[in-house]
Amino acid sequence: MNQLSQQTSPYLLQHADNPVEWYPWGEQALQLAKQTNKPILLSIGYSACHWCHVMAHESFENLSIAALMNEFFVCIKVDREERPDIDRIYQTAHLFLTQNSGGWPLTMFLTPDQQPFFGGTYFPPQPRQGQPGFADLLQRVDEYYRTQQEQIQQQNQALHQAMLQSEASNAIPEDEITAEPLHRAGALLKENFDAHNGGFGGVPKFPHTPSLELCLRLSQQDEKFLQIAIFSLDSMIDGGLYDQIGGGFFRYSVDDRWQIPHFEKMLYDNALLLTLLCQASASSGSGRYHRVMAETGRWVIREMQSPDGGYYASLDADSPLGEQRSDQPDDPVEGGFYTWDLQEIETLLTAEEQQVITRRFGLDQPANFVGRWHFTVQQTPEQIATDLKISSQRAIVLISGATQKLHTARAQRQSPGRDEKVLTAWNGLMIRGMALAGRETGDQTFINSAEQALNYLRNHHWQEDRLLAASRDGQAHLNGYLDDYVMLMDGVLALLQCRWRGEDFEFLQQLAERVLGHFQATDDNGQSTGLHFTADDHESLILRSRPFADDSLPAGNGVAARVFGLLHHLTGDSRYGDLQRHIICGGWQQLTEMPMAHCSLVAAVQDYLTPPATVIVRAQEQSIADWQQSLKTSLDLRSYSLVIADDQQSLAPLLAERSPVAGRDATAYLCKGFHCYPPTHDPEALKLSLTIG
Repeated sequence: MNQLSQQTSPYLLQHADNPVEWYPWGEQALQLAKQTNKPILLSIGYSACHWCHVMAHESFENLSIAALMNEFFVCIKVDREERPDIDRIYQTAHLFLTQNSGGWPLTMFLTPDQQPFFGGTYFPPQPRQGQPGFADLLQRVDEYYRTQQEQIQQQNQALHQAMLQSEASNAIPEDEITAEPLHRAGALLKENFDAHNGGFGGVPKFPHTPSLELCLRLSQQDEKFLQIAIFSLDSMIDGGLYDQIGGGFFRYSVDDRWQIPHFEKMLYDNALLLTLLCQASASSGSGRYHRVMAETGRWVIREMQSPDGGYYASLDADSPLGEQRSDQPDDPVEGGFYTWDLQEIETLLTAEEQQVITRRFGLDQPANFVGRWHFTVQQTPEQIATDLKISSQRAIVLISGATQKLHTARAQRQSPGRDEKVLTAWNGLMIRGMALAGRETGDQTFINSAEQALNYLRNHHWQEDRLLAASRDGQAHLNGYLDDYVMLMDGVLALLQCRWRGEDFEFLQQLAERVLGHFQATDDNGQSTGLHFTADDHESLILRSRPFADDSLPAGNGVAARVFGLLHHLTGDSRYGDLQRHIICGGWQQLTEMPMAHCSLVAAVQDYLTPPATVIVRAQEQSIADWQQSLKTSLDLRSYSLVIADDQQSLAPLLAERSPVAGRDATAYLCKGFHCYPPTHDPEALKLSLTIG
């Protein structure tokens, strides 16, 4: 009997009516496998995953294939977004077993004691393009399990040893930390940069946000890195990775020119790119990305924020086509919500608007997505103005009016499915992105949105002095992972920079204490070597990993090293600085072997070697807004500031030492690393100290 109907994960609920006897990951299923001596068929995916839907329709809804699954296996379905701990383990196992990167859906076969012995990703129901058919594969795996127990046991021992070795602690002494990873990462970023199309790597093409963020950091010494970041961002924004009508970014591009995306929208991608846009705008000294920030922020509030404040996880890639079609009226197709037919456009726009939009998005060229158009920018307003002999301002007005009409019409279509679970780590990333976007653009709406999300997490996900990882309809569950803690801490720090709230700083310190007390990894001598992905009171699994490399999210250890380093300089608590150092030493071997895969940790090395400037301003209420504006334009990418009202009490010791001065509207305290300057009351004097220090 299928056991998924009572789950909170939308992904698991999508499979609750399958004829497969699915179980969620848990004691019931694991014990059943041991009692029956059946292998486990572990299927991992997520709600917005296109190929997960395909495999579900082809195989999991197929009565004959489901019968084979039920006969031979205990079948467990996992939402990778709720259980990244399980996904991380078996993606690693897949890599070791197949020597190929994994992905979703992930299909792994385990012994009853959870050891993986075979796996893959998507399997078609029948043999296709060199892949075995899933039905045949199930029977072959069953036979192999029954007849090759000794070989499986030997393989499992070797695999488990290799996986444990990959997580072994190899910390270096503190005095061996150098800037060499910064130099090597910089050289590799230049070498791997796609100078024709922007970004890094080939097809499929992902934004690689931590790499571009590191470029912006390195641009303070070499302007070439600013060019790499700006060109890459511009290419994504003008291409199909960006939703030209509704705002927000899709997950990745299926071509190397950013023209056609995979149409799912993930909260974390948009959070990371929103932060990157803010940093690029500040680094370039212009408001060049304010429009895209505003459009993306409005999309987040409109489509991804719950009435209670939390941010939803994702939007599906698949939906019915924009207009009703007699030959295919209701079947969801990839990109159906976002693509256009010319006839539909002609009915919505005036002749003058059509002329402009045709040039703007290249609608006079062949359709670029299965007979339909997915919009990509082909001409600037200035080029359109020249072609049509109108003013640039008129072209901008026409583009804006036409896209608004198209957006209104698109809103009447059947929307893609939305995964309405709230994930702590992803919300932490978006709190950071929305807070920084509000600070950069001056739009208080975005800061308010971030504050609402933080309030939701504190009210629902913070229970009994620990974080929970996920919720739906306000019901939170699952122990928080490292990413949940440190990414939420990062979001709180960004929000505090926009406006001080003492209870938020106290919450930040509570999160830090939980990380210090329950996530630290140690070597045989008891020396800290970084942070585990799971807490010491988490469910026991076959591996407890220490994530140093970036994947779809920045590595938890990289984020932690940067955040705890900043907290050290804000509070003076030496434990925070010790943890930053231990993380860097613990991840040094992996970092130096593959620096481009560890850009978040490379950024933390930069902060450790040359700590960012911190500015604490104690100000009277009427001066706070002016100082916030002055600091926004004075500080570089890595610097951090807090503006705290004079009457605030119960501050952390080092913050309390930055006390107000009687008779002054404001007093600013600047420190660069462990060197602090005399306090000043003049924003221009502070700016000069920042420039020459």
